[in-house]
Amino acid sequence: MKFGVVVFPGSNCDRDIYEALKNDLGQEAVMLWHKDADLPGFTTEDCIVLPGGFSYGDYLRTGAIARFSPIMQAVIDFAKRGGKVLGVCNGFQILCESHLLPGALLRNNHQKFICKNTFVKDAEGNVLKIPVAHGEGRYHADEATLDALEANGQVLLRYCDEQGNLTNEANPNGSVRSIAGIRNAEGNVFGMMPHPERACSTALGNTDGRQIFEMLFPVIKEQLVAAH
Repeated sequence: MKFGVVVFPGSNCDRDIYEALKNDLGQEAVMLWHKDADLPGFTTEDCIVLPGGFSYGDYLRTGAIARFSPIMQAVIDFAKRGGKVLGVCNGFQILCESHLLPGALLRNNHQKFICKNTFVKDAEGNVLKIPVAHGEGRYHADEATLDALEANGQVLLRYCDEQGNLTNEANPNGSVRSIAGIRNAEGNVFGMMPHPERACSTALGNTDGRQIFEMLFPVIKEQLVAAH
């Protein structure tokens, strides 16, 4: 499996996720440029990553300009063929703007940029400590969409406290139903506001992010187990 990390003007987490994939998780990873019009060498067994940052300066609306960059049409076509796509933070915003994922990311309910460790709970109930860093991370969708996400098991992560409780105090941005990450109905497009790539290295004192990558891409878990 190969990962392609897209670099947009204003991306500032592209190198972070590249290094996490390549050095912490032992995956093949390459950098892709936003002006590229295709994805040569990638098959539907691979994954395209849209990293965090401030693509195109977040002008107009977060992710709104990046959605129209040349490479995004190739990414949309890739996803529609079944290729895997992961969007983290600004990447999640781009996926929603591209309609590869439902809903939208709005200004945090306290109207402030937030950068800190948070706790999230996955669908199996595991509680993980993962950093967030965003000003527009409040997930929103209409009730019908939210009910469909719940019914189809499309909610990947929810903000919680250290014991796994879903509380208003543990929700850093006011996301509806404490949603921190979702996937599409087909199960090949993933988006999340927390930054798992910042929690993959023992040097950083936190490797909880590895569990998110292993959840999304079981081949990573298989490779890491085999290596040990």
